[in-house]
Amino acid sequence: MFDVGETLVDETRMWTGLAQRLGLTPFTLCGVVGGLIATGKDHNDLWDVIGVERPATGIDPGQIDLYPDALECVAAARRAGLAVGVAGNQPAGIEQVLSAAGLEADFVASSAAWGVSKPDPEFFVRLISEACIAAERILYVGDRLDNDVVPARAAGMRTVFVRRGPWGYLHALKDEASLADLRVESLQELSALLSAKRT
Repeated sequence: MFDVGETLVDETRMWTGLAQRLGLTPFTLCGVVGGLIATGKDHNDLWDVIGVERPATGIDPGQIDLYPDALECVAAARRAGLAVGVAGNQPAGIEQVLSAAGLEADFVASSAAWGVSKPDPEFFVRLISEACIAAERILYVGDRLDNDVVPARAAGMRTVFVRRGPWGYLHALKDEASLADLRVESLQELSALLSAKRT
């Protein structure tokens, strides 16, 4: 089970485009987001800090960039005989966007479709129900401790912490990073482990 943003999807272009729409430099916007993450605040506090209304959420299919190792990792999971799911805090329509980007999953779920967001325990209860498999047989892969590793673990899942993206690098410094069953630097590293397990 994969998280979306900064796990499968590189959000650089999205944040850069957002900064330009708001009349800010990407450095400023991303610096504020990083500061919020580092101080343990919600990155959605960004709008109050910079003093603008929160933009409408939506996905531009042309603005989604899968990380170069994303498709291979999903393929490696499939070759290892695993079912693949994607579930994250995403707007409606993420299923079609990921499919158009070439990502094939057994199911894709979004917080918008479910009406509940991570880290709410109900999100993970719903995920387990939709996956139709016992929690302990699910491996949840994500770049955040607060939204991914800690709540997935609390729901009984096994977890992989990917150290990439702003949350990944900052959360890797926290003691809670040791709670993950596995820590990797990239999905390429996870692919290699899945391939080795298969042989």
